[in-house]
Order: sequence, then C-alpha cells, then structure tokens
Amino acid sequence: MLKQTSRTFYIPISGLDAGLKEAVASAYLCMRAIDEIEDHEDLADALKIELLAGVHGAFQSSDIINAIQKLLTPYTAQLPEVSLRLAEWLRLCPPTALPIIETYIAKMSLQMSEWVQKGWSIRTEEDLDGYTYSVAGMVGEMLSELWQWNDGTQSDRDKAIAFGRGLQAVNILRNQAEDAKRGVSFFPEGWGFKEMQQYTRRNLQLADAYIADLKQGPALKFCKVPLALAHATLNLLSAGGSKLTRDAVLKIVSKVT
Repeated sequence: MLKQTSRTFYIPISGLDAGLKEAVASAYLCMRAIDEIEDHEDLADALKIELLAGVHGAFQSSDIINAIQKLLTPYTAQLPEVSLRLAEWLRLCPPTALPIIETYIAKMSLQMSEWVQKGWSIRTEEDLDGYTYSVAGMVGEMLSELWQWNDGTQSDRDKAIAFGRGLQAVNILRNQAEDAKRGVSFFPEGWGFKEMQQYTRRNLQLADAYIADLKQGPALKFCKVPLALAHATLNLLSAGGSKLTRDAVLKIVSKVT
C-alpha cells in the first residue's frame, strides 16, 4: 500500500530498522487515509467534514479501532482502500509509539475538516502557513517525536515543521493546474509562481538546516530522500518541467543514500 500511495516515502520507509519502520509506515498510511478523504474528487464537502470530524471523534473513544470501522464501513463503495483500512494501519504501529500517532492523526483530521468547511480559502501567507501546517508541518512534528521515541534523537520542532511545509509547498506548485480544475487554489491573493517558489525555497532552506542538525542514524537517513526529491522537483518546475522521471528519482535516491 505504501508503494501504491507514495513512491517518495516508500523508499526511505522501507530502509528503516524494524520497529521504527512499522511506526513511520503506520503514521504515513494513517495520514494518507485521511488525506484521501480531504482530496476526494467525488465526495460532497458535507460528507468530507462528517468523516474527518468523525475520525477525530473516533480517536476520543475508548475503542478507537471499532469506532473507526463503524464510521468508515458504510462508505466501502466510495472510499479508497487506503482510507477504509485506517484501523489496520493503527494496528501496525508498535504499542509504545501509538499514542504519538493517535494524537497527531486526531489533530490533523479535525483541522482538515475545518479547511474543507472553509472551502480551503487561502488569502494571506498566514493562511497558507496554517494550511501547510495542518496537512504537512504537523507531519514533521510527529516524525520528530518518533525519532525521539526510537533512539532519543533530538531535533528542532520549528525546523521540522518547515521540513513538512516545504514538501507540501512543492506539491502545491506541482499540482496547481489540477487543483484549479476542482476550483481550489492554495496560492495567497496576488501570488504567482514566483512568490510561491520563494515561499517554498524558504521552507526548504529551513529543512536543510533541520537535517544538518540530525546525528548520523535512521532519522537523517530517512529525511535526506524526500528533501532531495523536493529540491529536485522544485528546480525542475522552475525550469518549466513537470514531474521527475523514475530514472531521475532513482539517481537522486542512490546519490543521497
């Protein structure tokens, strides 16, 4: 399922040691599960809000697994497999790391429901910061907690947030035309490619500083791959390209690992 949903993260997650691998895979798949609900092209916004708020509610219950299954099962014909198997991704996580993941998935699903309710209205850079935190900066925060859980690795939380924001900003640039087709723009008012590119580079520079501070180990090994791919994608977009080829991805991964 990781391979189906993200070639960017499949590679570094696959290279992690046992225990941390399951924790990060669980975290990523849980996030992908709710992200697919938020981005679903055919679901009405009212249903997206109901499901995302429902996921948040399920995480407050005494039996999270059953609450999630009860919430999602009626929508088997409408939701993608990765979303329907959310409870399974939670079971994958090592028990001692589970509270970290539950906290962030609950928080993320609630904030995603709020963004759907607002119609993804982004007018200012502050709005953009809010959105990129909700869907990606929070991921950087969660990863920092997982690095600490695994082997005590300390990292800068603000830079971790920028790490997530930078990766999401690259996606916003890459998917601009696709988002426009569904009537959504994540560009603040008056912003064009130049301004969004500058925002993206600022955050990627902080992401560079984030990994520069990491000690040798699994956290650094993991973070190098998506960050290198984000830089390469941004450079390609800036030169008028659209998407890295499979060969280009493999060369970049080989170089940084």
